[in-house]
Amino acid sequence: MQPPDQELLDFDTSALEDWDEQRARAALDGDNGPLYRNHLHIAMHLDRWAKAESGRTDTDARYTAGYVQALEDMAAFLRQTYYLPEGGHPS
Repeated sequence: MQPPDQELLDFDTSALEDWDEQRARAALDGDNGPLYRNHLHIAMHLDRWAKAESGRTDTDARYTAGYVQALEDMAAFLRQTYYLPEGGHPS
């Protein structure tokens, strides 16, 4: 079962380059709402994964930093509606 919308939207937006809450809420209310909810849920898991990876000491620090950045970037893209069929990514 997925968390409620309010919980899915409960994240720090300060690092997101293209966050638009109106676009996000419109996506939740639109035809692709279930898909976007799934993306937000995946982003929550990516955040947890990034946090866990950032604490690793058994790998090269630069490798770990890049890996964490990639996980955080993917979560950001999912949250900003970039992977919805109508394409939320700015041109």
